[in-house]
Amino acid sequence: MLLQFYKMNGAGNDFIVIDNRDLSISLDEDTIAALCDRHRGVGADGILAVEPAQHGADFRFRYYNADGGEAEMCGNGARCFGRFTAHLGDGEPKEQVSFETMAGTLTAHLIGENVRIAMSNPHDLKLNLDLEIEGLAGSIHFINTGVPHVVVFVEELDHVDVLKYGTLLRYHSAFAPAGTNVNFAQVLSPGHIAIRTYERGVEDETLACGTGMTAAALLHHLLHAAASPVKVDCAGGDTLEIGFLAHGSDFTHVTLSGPADFVFEGAIEI
Repeated sequence: MLLQFYKMNGAGNDFIVIDNRDLSISLDEDTIAALCDRHRGVGADGILAVEPAQHGADFRFRYYNADGGEAEMCGNGARCFGRFTAHLGDGEPKEQVSFETMAGTLTAHLIGENVRIAMSNPHDLKLNLDLEIEGLAGSIHFINTGVPHVVVFVEELDHVDVLKYGTLLRYHSAFAPAGTNVNFAQVLSPGHIAIRTYERGVEDETLACGTGMTAAALLHHLLHAAASPVKVDCAGGDTLEIGFLAHGSDFTHVTLSGPADFVFEGAIEI
C-alpha cells in the first residue's frame, strides 16, 4: 500500500499527518513505529490522523506516539492539526476549526503564521510531591493538561540530564500504570521560562511539547505569581505563549499559541 502523508512541525516537535477522513487507512503499532523511525521511515515524534467527527465538531483528532501507542492529546500536534485541517475545505483556509480529542473538543484559531489552541481545562494538580530522585535538585509537581505532566523547576536547565531523570520519573511507581511526561523548567524572568521535555511514547527528549509548556507555565503562575500570558522558550528555539484565567489553583480559558509549519508531502510504501 502506498501511504500519502504530509510532514509538519510545531516548534520543532514534528509529525506525520495523514488524511483519513474516509477511514480507509488502518495502521497497527508496528507500522506507526516504523513510519516514525528516523533512519528507516519518514521520521517523526508522532502521527496525526484526521478522521470524521463523531460529536458535532469539524474533525476528529487521533494522535499516535512514535512507539505506536495512542495518546489523549498533543499541544504542538493540535496546532499542526488545526493548520492542516483549515486547508482541507474548498476556497480560502478557515480561520477557525474544531476537533474532537480524547481530552475533549478543542478549537484552533489561525492568527497569521501562528495557531492558537483553546486547550481543555487542566486537572489533577499536585504540588510538591514527596518523591526522592537521587541527584535531582528541585521540587516536583504534577498537572494533567490533556496528558499527564511532571514539572521540575531547576536552577540550570542546560546541566540537567533530561534522559536520565526523565526516564526515572516517567516510570516512577507514583505515576503507574500510565506513566507521565516529564518537564524541566528554569525561570528566566517573571512570566518567562525555558523548558526541556522528556516525552512519554517517544521515550526521549523532544524539541518541544505543547502540553508540557502549558503545564510548566501554569505551575510558574502558581509558584511564582506570574501573570498571563507566560512566554516559554523550548529546546527547538521557538518561544510560545500560554494564556489562561486563574481561579485560585483552578484554570480556565487556557490557550497555547505558536508556529505550525508544513515541511513537505510525500508517499511511502507500507
